[in-house]
Amino acid sequence: MATIMDGKLVAESVLAKVRQDVQKLGDRGITPTLAVILVGDDPTSKRLVQKKHDLCLSCGVESRLYQLMDSSSAEDVIELIKTLNEDNDVNGILCQLPLPGHIGEREVLRAVSPAKDVDAFSARVGSDIYDMAACTPAGIIELLRYYKIGIRGKNCVVIGRSNIVGKPMAMQLMLYDGTVTVCHSQTVGLKDIASRADILIVAVGKARMVTADMVKEGAVVIDVGMDYDDDGKLCGDVDFDSVKEKASYITKVPGGVGPMTLAMLVKNTVTATKLQFYAE
Repeated sequence: MATIMDGKLVAESVLAKVRQDVQKLGDRGITPTLAVILVGDDPTSKRLVQKKHDLCLSCGVESRLYQLMDSSSAEDVIELIKTLNEDNDVNGILCQLPLPGHIGEREVLRAVSPAKDVDAFSARVGSDIYDMAACTPAGIIELLRYYKIGIRGKNCVVIGRSNIVGKPMAMQLMLYDGTVTVCHSQTVGLKDIASRADILIVAVGKARMVTADMVKEGAVVIDVGMDYDDDGKLCGDVDFDSVKEKASYITKVPGGVGPMTLAMLVKNTVTATKLQFYAE
């Protein structure tokens, strides 16, 4: 039976340090400030933005919401980003995804100043010279560190190749000396590849896709998915009930990776603030 990795517990340990840093900044008259851009009225996005807002406030970080209409153009969003880039009172900028279909995400995200890119989509993850890492991969690294799960020399398999999770996750694992295979919808022999993983990270957005026969005995399994099954029940990309019998460590949905992603967002906002003010 696997040990369940408690994302809420680990996130709180990250946030405890964040609050200490915020206090030190406050002693210098500095309040870390995050600007969140929300385009449209997507209910899921609105809930996520509210969670981020509440978490920021709980850490002493100011959160400002800039809501644009669904009909806004890419130029409208980019113009707002340029204004926020130049606003010295704003330390971090986050554009909530997904954007409406008529707005190109790549074009918009590229407009965010790297110094204020708290999602860290502009981070140079191909080297170890960067200050902020993409929130979900960084949160997973923190989870592994907390549970003293080594990466060096391990066979790591990432299922999913998104720019938000899959690709930066693979780079993070390689920075920690993992041997990484990235799989996706066109991968031949996925079951065989996954079943050899010491660390298996799943981020494909398909409910309970990874079953016990795809998991090596004693593997560490990290489930990034947030899906709904046929009964409308929230679940992950991993069939938790069967896989937990084979894995040594496993995350649950919810309560696993999600809290870590949010915690790393706040941490990145504070890191960006410290760098902008040369604060320690």
